[in-house]
Amino acid sequence: MTDTLPEFKTVAVLGAGTMGHGIAQVCAGAGSQTRLYDIESSFVERGLQRIEGNLEKGVSKGKVSESERDATRDRLSGTTDLAEAVAGADLVIEAVPEKLELKQSLLAKVADVAGSGCILGTNTSSLCVADIASVLPAPERVIGMHFFNPVHIMKLLELIVTEATADSTLARVKRYGAQIHKECITVRDTPGFATSRLGLVIGLEAIRMVEAEVASAEDIDKAMTLGYGFPMGPLRLTDLVGLDVLLHIAEYLSKHLEPGAHFEPPQLLRDMVAAGKLGKKTGQGFYRWD
Repeated sequence: MTDTLPEFKTVAVLGAGTMGHGIAQVCAGAGSQTRLYDIESSFVERGLQRIEGNLEKGVSKGKVSESERDATRDRLSGTTDLAEAVAGADLVIEAVPEKLELKQSLLAKVADVAGSGCILGTNTSSLCVADIASVLPAPERVIGMHFFNPVHIMKLLELIVTEATADSTLARVKRYGAQIHKECITVRDTPGFATSRLGLVIGLEAIRMVEAEVASAEDIDKAMTLGYGFPMGPLRLTDLVGLDVLLHIAEYLSKHLEPGAHFEPPQLLRDMVAAGKLGKKTGQGFYRWD
């Protein structure tokens, strides 16, 4: 059946930030004509520059050939015109901040101009995909596509299906996941899905341990990397994701899942976010970043 499904020859990625530029890079690298959209030209240029930096680093490490780099460049373009970005696209992936109204508004605009066969993907880490799709005319073509940072390195793609998501939508996106070199898992549309729900509990408990002075951030992370084989400690990962992002997810899940202290944000997390210590993007979180 999958052999007869149409391919994603043209992909639009909406949002050129931390996640969006990485998603655009892997789509272009896999052979799709890829348009990167954002509301300001400076955001688009910054996203394209970050892709360029990733490609050059890949070449220097021998992981990307010069011909692959050049082909990826050729398939990439940037725009601040939403209609231009999604015109003729087979797949649109939004990667804007985790705000329900923002995602709904953006995808509603996309649905007005995109073709009826265009699949709409949302790169949400915790929001209800059915809620996002509820304002759209064809919810059967909406699917959650939860990528992981850095997108060009991380292998997982979490696919979230609602009761309305068509089997053909899942099949097409799952096949494309293999094309962009991702291992796909399929998860029912529940708050936090699989990854955010599990990862959040570990991250919040690590923050509580720092708060209670059980151990330093470095030693807590070392306990998990050396003792449990984690590729990265939960506090270092929190710095990379952003403490503000973690706080937002924690607040959302603490309201939408069964009552329990394990999803309640620690006061230390709230205090650090209020102080602007958001992790790598501000230079200070549980670690100092150059």
